[in-house]
Amino acid sequence: MSAAKPQHPRPRQSLSHLLRELSDNAGEKITLGEIADGMEQRSFGAFLVVFCLPNLIPLPPGATFVLGLPLVFVSFQMAFSRLDTIWLPRRLHEYAFDNRAFAKVLDKFLPWIAWTERFIKPRFWVGEMRLYERFLGLFALLLALIIFLPIPLGNMGPAYALALIGLGLTERDGLTMLAGVALGLAFTVVIGYVGYEILSAVPAVLRQIPTYWASVKTFFSF
Repeated sequence: MSAAKPQHPRPRQSLSHLLRELSDNAGEKITLGEIADGMEQRSFGAFLVVFCLPNLIPLPPGATFVLGLPLVFVSFQMAFSRLDTIWLPRRLHEYAFDNRAFAKVLDKFLPWIAWTERFIKPRFWVGEMRLYERFLGLFALLLALIIFLPIPLGNMGPAYALALIGLGLTERDGLTMLAGVALGLAFTVVIGYVGYEILSAVPAVLRQIPTYWASVKTFFSF
């Protein structure tokens, strides 16, 4: 009687491989629900990366109102949801979009993600702690709100930071996640300082409006 062969755990697939596999196995349309189900327990980190992709390029004014909202939605759930995976309302779960367009986005960004994954591996991880993930979600929410605001070129830096945090969560790499947090803190300080300086200058500009207006009237009086 032969001994039963030991069952080896299925190797953990990289995020880039999972996304490509989801697109290849889908039909003409792919739904957000299919992506969420395919990511399983890694859905928070995976959705952070997926929704960060469009924000990694310069965007016209107002575009972040649309492209930043999904990041706010995901990070809010990370911080406050009682679930350990992302929850999508029925309409969002069944929302379908063109798989060919999705594949083109993957063709553009997956080589970068795959290159990054060469340096990512499970390390320095504290374990499956939902409380730890909640604190991370609060910081991700702050970065998502910065991306959401119509700040010229203000989306790219926080989006890179969130993408690193998402990759760290997905691959259970504490070092990559800490790099994302450090980068996010740096951009938060810079953007906060610039915003503070702009707001501080507003009263002085308002006080000068009568002078500017008098100069304009004098100029056009000739």
